Amino acid sequence: MNAFHPDLAAAMVDRHVNQLLTIGFTIVRGALPPQTIADLDDDLAGPFEHTPFGTGNFYGTTTKRFGRLLIRSDHARALVCNRLIRAIVERVLSPWCDRIQLNTTQAIAVHPGAPAQFPHRDQDMWRGPVGEMEYLVNVMWPLTEFTRENGATLLWPESHGVQERNAAPESDAVIGEMAPGAALLFLGSTLHGAGANMTDMVRRGIVVGYSLGWLKAYENQWLAYPPEVARRFDPDLAALIGYCQHRPNLGNFEGQCPSVLLGNYNGEPLGAIDALRPDQMAAATAFTSERQDAA
Repeated sequence: MNAFHPDLAAAMVDRHVNQLLTIGFTIVRGALPPQTIADLDDDLAGPFEHTPFGTGNFYGTTTKRFGRLLIRSDHARALVCNRLIRAIVERVLSPWCDRIQLNTTQAIAVHPGAPAQFPHRDQDMWRGPVGEMEYLVNVMWPLTEFTRENGATLLWPESHGVQERNAAPESDAVIGEMAPGAALLFLGSTLHGAGANMTDMVRRGIVVGYSLGWLKAYENQWLAYPPEVARRFDPDLAALIGYCQHRPNLGNFEGQCPSVLLGNYNGEPLGAIDALRPDQMAAATAFTSERQDAA
């Protein structure tokens, strides 16, 4: 968003947030330069070649998947930290959390002959209340052209939110056709699935997922990026992958923010430090004051 006038950037965020909340998905054209995507695709050529095909009807036996993209290519950060995308996601998820977290980075290669994927909603991984809140926003970045013929993502409009309670969608699927550099955002409650690849070419893409900061992430970020790796990330990215508490005191290390592990911590004992929401801090302070006055 650095190249945008602030008013234009705000208008873009508003427009895409409205589309997400109205129909369940939106496409941001020109979100990144195509060359950045091409460089990322080049970096991932080896992992794509050496990763085995999946097992099971959901992951697909003609599809390859792998994660930990932030250590496989420096270009992955351009996707994860994209300011426009992050602004849209934070607007959507912030009503239900103190801060968002990186849920996953996953590279996907759908090979020729792959059948259509089972239509699903990604936030079904968490069995919380249905239709009352959004848990997740996923962002699909194409590494190759996404077309009807090669199985571009299928999305069912207005299948999100309270419509998640319906067993069958009320509308036909829309095909998420787009070129490298574009980004498809869809809610965790939006019904979707990969289409069938009817070409002789491999369709490759990246999913970057962001979820509510108090949920257990799909990808175990602390194993994917242990402290010795996360120390090389800037503080914002380190916080996004979990090296930051979510109030109240969630995800702490020895009662402190886990970001302590990225500094000069050498194993010495630590004292616990409150990390409360403002309402909890006020209640705790008032309770302590009342007890002191009564003593």
